[in-house]
Amino acid sequence: MDKHLHIICLNVPYPVDYGGVFDLFYKLPSLQQQGIKIHLHCFEYGRGEQRELNNFCETVDYYPRKKGFSGLSFKYPYIVKSRSNKRLLDRLTEDNYPILMEGIHCTYLLNDKRFDGRNCFVRLHNVEHIYYRRLFANTSSPLKKLYFLWESKILKRYEKSVCGKATFWSVTEKDAAIYRKSGCTNIRFLPLFLPDWKVSTNEGKGSFCLYQGDLTIAENENAAIWLSLKVFNHLEIPFVIAGKNPSRRLLKLVHKKNTICLVANPDEKEMQDLIAKAHIHILPSFNATGIKLKLVNALFNGRHCVVNKATVEGSGLEEACHIAEDAKSCKTIIEQLYAVPFTKEEIELRHRLLDNLFNNDTNARQMIEWIWGSKPVRFFL
Repeated sequence: MDKHLHIICLNVPYPVDYGGVFDLFYKLPSLQQQGIKIHLHCFEYGRGEQRELNNFCETVDYYPRKKGFSGLSFKYPYIVKSRSNKRLLDRLTEDNYPILMEGIHCTYLLNDKRFDGRNCFVRLHNVEHIYYRRLFANTSSPLKKLYFLWESKILKRYEKSVCGKATFWSVTEKDAAIYRKSGCTNIRFLPLFLPDWKVSTNEGKGSFCLYQGDLTIAENENAAIWLSLKVFNHLEIPFVIAGKNPSRRLLKLVHKKNTICLVANPDEKEMQDLIAKAHIHILPSFNATGIKLKLVNALFNGRHCVVNKATVEGSGLEEACHIAEDAKSCKTIIEQLYAVPFTKEEIELRHRLLDNLFNNDTNARQMIEWIWGSKPVRFFL
């Protein structure tokens, strides 16, 4: 008998042009290859309808996301309420197929009694109330600060209220532990779905240090500024910042030092070329939940990685990284590593950590077995 699955996406998962849609998109061909009939439901608010998705799904439907005050509620987080849609809910009641919700964002239906007893699953991409608390800390806009703080408080209450209404799948063991601590017992760890990356790191030395990320996100811009002012301010080592839409503030700062350069809006090929040619990837984070795709990319395709605990803790990837918690230790590690070639032994370590963990075929089979029941697949960390 055919296995059908509804998947509700918080955004249109194609094109795969930012980190947040990698797991959403690459899950689709992986499940299709296992014979799953996917019924995809996307909230669309600027990315448009994408024919490419029809190649992996039986049906694809699009729904508008509420904007402004229509998405506000004292009961529900804005990211949830703005994705409530009657047509979607009515469509889901037409059959009894299992439902996968991509993110807490898509869980409005868990508050509808029509879905009591339905086989429901939630893919967690972050612990959202912690993520929004960090957004609050990293923005300088008073209005955004107010919104992020309010959203964080509502999310904390809301996440606890729905944790018993579905099975949850986290992207890290750390996120799973946070949920368990708040009373959620039905949560499991499921690794990210990724492109067909293979460990392609080159031995030897690269020619610069690299920080890369979406620079429109305050946390990423703050990290780039912190590295420029606190770490590379007195280092005579080439440092490249690469990312989307850098601000005038960052551009002005970078131009003050001739050992720092900024690559604005690189395409995928250019970004992967930078990752391959860098000697050290410096990837601090101020958000300790979720998994950082830029770190996973660097581990598959780059050389040395210097991170803080917030970037890597609970990911199972700590062994492949150098940990620096402040500017002084970061400088020291960079100065030491810049003279150290990347070795065959370190590449073998990457294979051991990454090849089994980020295996789309294994992950898809694990999902299927958790949804429809069978012998579990084991992940080795």
